[in-house]
Amino acid sequence: MLLHSLPTANYLTKPKPQNSSISFHTSYSSPTNSSVSFLCKHSNCNGKQEQTQKCRDGLNLNFIRANKLLKDLSTWGIGGPCNYFVQVHNQTQLVSAIRYCHEHSIRFIIIGKGSNCLFDDLGFDGCVILNRIDFLESNEPGLEFAGGIPGTVGGATYMNAGANGQETADVVDSVEIVKNDGRFQTLNRINLKFGYRTSPFKFMKDLGSIVAVTFQLQPSGSAKRRLQEYLERRRVSQPTGERSAGSVFRNPPNLGIAAAELIEKSGLKGFRVGGAMVSNIHANFFINSGRSTSQDMLDLIAFVKEKVDQKFGVQLKEEVLYVHPYCNDLNPNRDK
Repeated sequence: MLLHSLPTANYLTKPKPQNSSISFHTSYSSPTNSSVSFLCKHSNCNGKQEQTQKCRDGLNLNFIRANKLLKDLSTWGIGGPCNYFVQVHNQTQLVSAIRYCHEHSIRFIIIGKGSNCLFDDLGFDGCVILNRIDFLESNEPGLEFAGGIPGTVGGATYMNAGANGQETADVVDSVEIVKNDGRFQTLNRINLKFGYRTSPFKFMKDLGSIVAVTFQLQPSGSAKRRLQEYLERRRVSQPTGERSAGSVFRNPPNLGIAAAELIEKSGLKGFRVGGAMVSNIHANFFINSGRSTSQDMLDLIAFVKEKVDQKFGVQLKEEVLYVHPYCNDLNPNRDK
């Protein structure tokens, strides 16, 4: 659910004539949900059932019933079946899927790359909408700080993803969203209050999806070189070949010390709970070392939080989002 490396992220870019900066217009979804009832229980759905549903706008969508495993959609490789699953390949399909779920009282979430989230082994008692909107048109280099962050542009905006001393909010110009009832709205940066690894979209009860983000960038002749440096730094300092979800915890504010350092100084590198393990390379990355369950990962997260609190008096906050079967809130650690 976060921004992927520049060569594989999807952009529609257009220059703004009034200055030398660039606007990247990106169509991607954010994780979200509709807090409503569900149509079937896992125990009542037998075998694979694929249904073509005609939506109110006349569009046909193929829904798979109770046979899509979320572990196949997650960078952690963890998660059971969802009641409904549908792929969308353009904005029209995305809006139709959201409207269909809303009108038929089906809770739903929208995912892109499936990073930064932990699905439960019991699955999700609703509909998972997989965003496969792909297009690319670029004029100038930019946004190199985000190279290598796993996920999508919508997820990066939703989480305010960042790396290398910068974050997504630094370059957002405007965001287009679709609400649960299918209506579009464009929000300008001046009206959006971002924070460290958080955004106003986490608190919008009627948010269906982020469908487009315009980035205001400054062209740079050294962008490509810096991108390669960032990617190399990531390659040697993070477990890029392992099944992880990215950083598990936010860095604690105003302490001048990263969550990874606190975990490492607590002696927890390599610590395991079942198939879940704290990475030996980067302590804020927890990896599925083989057959990890969602409970293994939850227990490991809780254990690490407790040990860091005992040793340093610091209460770490999760950056990853836990999606339980009856999830109606993807932001359990929202700031009060």
